[in-house]
Amino acid sequence: MDVQTWTYLLVGVTFALYIGIAIWSRAGSTKEFYVAGGGISPLANGMATAADWMSAASFLSMAGLIAFSGYDGSVYLMGWTGGYVLLALLLAPYLRKFGKFTVPDFIGDRYYSNTARTVAVICALFVSFTYVAGQMRGVGVVFSRFLETDINNGVYIGMGIVFFYAVLGGMKGITYTQVAQYCVLIFAFMVPAIFISIQLTGVAIPQIGFGSNIVGTDISLLDKLDGLMTELGFTAFTDGSKSTIDIFFITAALMVGTAGLPHVIVRFFTVKKVRDARLSAGYALIFIAILYTTAPAVAAFARTNLMETVNDKPYKALPKWFGSWEEAGLMAWQDKNGDGEVQYRPGKLFVEKGPLYITEKGVNGERMLANTIDESSENELFIDNDIMVLANPEIANLPNWVIALVAAGGLAAALSTAAGLLLVISSSISHDLVKKQYLPNLSDKGELWIARGAAALAVLVAGYFGINPPDFVAAVVALAFGLAAASFFPAIFLGIFYKRMNKEGAIAGMVVGLGITLFYMMRYKLGWIGGPTTSADWWFGISPEGFGTVGMIINFIVAFTVCRFTPPPPQKVQDIVEDIRVPSNNN
Repeated sequence: MDVQTWTYLLVGVTFALYIGIAIWSRAGSTKEFYVAGGGISPLANGMATAADWMSAASFLSMAGLIAFSGYDGSVYLMGWTGGYVLLALLLAPYLRKFGKFTVPDFIGDRYYSNTARTVAVICALFVSFTYVAGQMRGVGVVFSRFLETDINNGVYIGMGIVFFYAVLGGMKGITYTQVAQYCVLIFAFMVPAIFISIQLTGVAIPQIGFGSNIVGTDISLLDKLDGLMTELGFTAFTDGSKSTIDIFFITAALMVGTAGLPHVIVRFFTVKKVRDARLSAGYALIFIAILYTTAPAVAAFARTNLMETVNDKPYKALPKWFGSWEEAGLMAWQDKNGDGEVQYRPGKLFVEKGPLYITEKGVNGERMLANTIDESSENELFIDNDIMVLANPEIANLPNWVIALVAAGGLAAALSTAAGLLLVISSSISHDLVKKQYLPNLSDKGELWIARGAAALAVLVAGYFGINPPDFVAAVVALAFGLAAASFFPAIFLGIFYKRMNKEGAIAGMVVGLGITLFYMMRYKLGWIGGPTTSADWWFGISPEGFGTVGMIINFIVAFTVCRFTPPPPQKVQDIVEDIRVPSNNN
């Protein structure tokens, strides 16, 4: 069978499985909708947490980012894995002991204020909508190539699937769906990695193949890749170009942002006891490590195969997959020097962020661009960062079923996280705003209907951001982590470990931290304020992806300052904090 038939088959089977699970596990109460009834086993919750965690950013974009950034891309590995450990060990057991449905619920009760709850809801919405934009974009990327449809149509299809099982099943449906999605995505990520590792190095374990010699030579894979890149003028794969300060701030933002992500934190409310929360965190760490330790190898394999396949090759002689990705709008080539060959070099093909195609074809059959061609570089190739994992099996000439499997895995990764984020948005609106503040006497059934309506609305907004993303998937997700770091983390951390922190300090810290981080991102990432900028304009050389750390520091400073000049929290609240600090196995 051809790739498209295999893709329809595997994607159809997996989608049918997800929908079937959603129908089987549909929520009948708000507790089932928000936290799956609090009865999920640690193993199932660990697997679901891993699927929730390993979004399109991890599955699709991270390896692509490492492939093109080399050593610099390791900040995502360090930040995300370190952040998960921070969350699992430092915060999750304590939040589980508190026993609320949502993070805004914790902040509202801990800081004895509906104003604090409202600010937390606003923070949750900003973080979740930014994060979900990357997931819906990932869905569109997969559909555009393998189902040969427009990226926007791919996003619409993804919206429909997520709408069904997130709105119908709530957290209960999402949890069991994510268990299935984890199995699909990890199998899809590892199978081609094992194939290519054997192909290039003769070693079946990608993590070992990453440091092994090329088959039939005494040259290691990394040495060969470094040589290929430096020969063409790129920075060596094992060298970095980012400043130390930017690496530190990005890593820190990803770490503390992880510990403040509401859709991951809520997963620890779905188990029966604090002990189960700890156990599920351990399981999830093992499941996550399988993919994260493989990603650098996949990146190195992909970059090596790409450079050897396309560089200095006649366009007309390129494999079929190149034209397919070109038709999908995710690759582009323009013959700057008129020799009919693809020159892959440092620099940009065009000035704009992405390709703008016209209907005419070039003399070699390539799609022509309306972009302003960057004549300052010799580079003739544009490659979207988010396609490298998906294109890797095709570049390596693997069987069609493996290529289709990766497509199904990419969709599983994106949809699993999107569903968790949509639930956070839904619960923040229905539970933390409507139920807690405006309609306290609302029935369980009425709250459930509002939650589903909010989820449906969130799907529509998420689709819009997926069609109009600010950047490639991993970068968008990094922005979400920065927002979480600047807003949620200090309030949660101080709420658990500092009895003196009051509502005035927490509210002021969240508002200022979120506000300055949003400003920085809109100014230096999106260009919405003050026009276009470059890295030379960054404050202290800190990129927008790393500025969440600055926002967090400012949040802490403001919170502590305001706290010292305002009354302490009530004794009852201080007693709750004291109790939370000692989690017990019976809670």
